[in-house]
Amino acid sequence: MENKSQRPLQVGDVLTYERTFSAEDIRLFAELSGDKGLHHMQPDAQGRLMVQGLLTASIPTRLGGDLNFIARTMQMEFLRPVFAGDRIRCEMTVSRLEPGDGYLSLELVSVCRNQHGKEVLRGSAQGIIRQVTAP
Repeated sequence: MENKSQRPLQVGDVLTYERTFSAEDIRLFAELSGDKGLHHMQPDAQGRLMVQGLLTASIPTRLGGDLNFIARTMQMEFLRPVFAGDRIRCEMTVSRLEPGDGYLSLELVSVCRNQHGKEVLRGSAQGIIRQVTAP
């Protein structure tokens, strides 16, 4: 993840993460989630396995996890299929940030693109980050 400065989060901060999904990732996620649609288990005419949508969505959730973000709502729009071997890069922007009593309330907006620069996923999430106080 980029943008690991020690300063507090600010509106406009952008965090990024990227990964390449393998056929083994797809098979393991199928076992874990039960999503064993044929398009995930059998190669298409071009020999590709399609990545499950929620596995693709694990990229922005990884970024949220790095922030210790507790999601209250999430919205995702799946724009294009992702296949084994695709390199997906997610950019997550802090679009709203409001301090609360012992927490930060924030909204995050994400865009994921494949190795060709085409958008595959857009999303947003609203939630909190608990503020840890020293004992």
